[in-house]
Amino acid sequence: MPRRNLLLLIVVALLALACCLRVQKDPYLRVMANAINTIERRSLEPIDDLRLFEGAMRGMLGQLDKDSIYIPAADLDAFTEDIERQFAGVGMEVALDPQTNQLTVRSPLAGSPAYEAGVLAGDRILKIDGTSTEKMSMSEAVALLRGPPGKAVTLSVLHVGEKEPVEITIVREIIRVNTVLGDTRNEDGSWNYFLAGRDRVGYVRITSFSETTAGELERVLGQLTEQGMRGLVLDLRNDPGGWLAAAVDVCDQLISSGVIVTTRRRGGRISETYRAGGQGPFTDFPLAAVVNQETASAAEIVAACLQDHDRAVIVGQRTYGKGTVQEMIELRQGYGAMKLTTASYWRPSDKDIQRPRDATENDQWGVTPNKGYEVVLTDEEYVEWQLWRIRRDAFQQPGNGGDEKDAKPYVDRQRQRAVEYVEKRD
Repeated sequence: MPRRNLLLLIVVALLALACCLRVQKDPYLRVMANAINTIERRSLEPIDDLRLFEGAMRGMLGQLDKDSIYIPAADLDAFTEDIERQFAGVGMEVALDPQTNQLTVRSPLAGSPAYEAGVLAGDRILKIDGTSTEKMSMSEAVALLRGPPGKAVTLSVLHVGEKEPVEITIVREIIRVNTVLGDTRNEDGSWNYFLAGRDRVGYVRITSFSETTAGELERVLGQLTEQGMRGLVLDLRNDPGGWLAAAVDVCDQLISSGVIVTTRRRGGRISETYRAGGQGPFTDFPLAAVVNQETASAAEIVAACLQDHDRAVIVGQRTYGKGTVQEMIELRQGYGAMKLTTASYWRPSDKDIQRPRDATENDQWGVTPNKGYEVVLTDEEYVEWQLWRIRRDAFQQPGNGGDEKDAKPYVDRQRQRAVEYVEKRD
């Protein structure tokens, strides 16, 4: 036998022996091994070994937080596409609601097929192509929502505040996401980043945090500064988050020094501390950030950093409270991976952003608006705002963006309060 093969056999034998000894010492592992063996031998319905393994993995991770999930091998490509922010699908962020465990739209991506079809943040997806989403895992839902470009998918959707679901058919496209948007579109389709009717008040929406976000923002703010911007409204509403590095880079542009965020592992042990580099080019104009109950993750990092450094006033509603770090841990080839929560985000003020599973409204989590700047929308107002935003995004304006000709006039109370702050501070 070749020496290389002999060494390989020895290594495999040692690993098998270590696993056997671990099972013998750990009563839980021993009982689990016995249970799997019993199911294989005695269950009325035969079951594939891989399905049994995947079910056990989902069950174990299901005992943790809602963001820790098992990803079958067949779904790994979809998760990679999501990270790279280019994929064939309908263009929306979905999540399992922590209270109802129902598949819920976190945010339709602006300009995407889902967005154009009228899907709203907070909508509950009851069926995908006739398949009920009840008890469906995130990975299963993502697999059904994605597919070949040009092929339609039909969703049964229950809008917020409605009693009856509606059927929405959406044609999948290759989704390329721009994450830094303005208020209205100019005739050529470009974004207008100044608010109409205001004297050089800038307005920027960050819809998610991707690899390109910081570069997009730097370019836009550079243009606004050259055009004499007096102050900025940064809109983070319905932003589900994204890359930690993107959030850090955005903060680094807006603050002059100090801690941006720390990540901490079990027991509060600091894993990483991210600090401003001291070269921030946009640190001296009035700034208000608008948030709501769907502002999450990386967007909460930015809001918390700006608030703790007194760089911006936070306007709107308390954020979602999604302040955890997930690591992708691949298992043996062909057995998928775990997306496991391993740390949480802490603000510069040493407060945890993450909302604990049993947290109440009186507990410390997320980002709360500054005193005097909380503007709470009812469910009806929230839906109305989303519909107004969709109409406004699609509206092709002449010239430099005059008054929008909405069928129904709407006043964005949260944004209006932010504008008042910026103009007062100028």
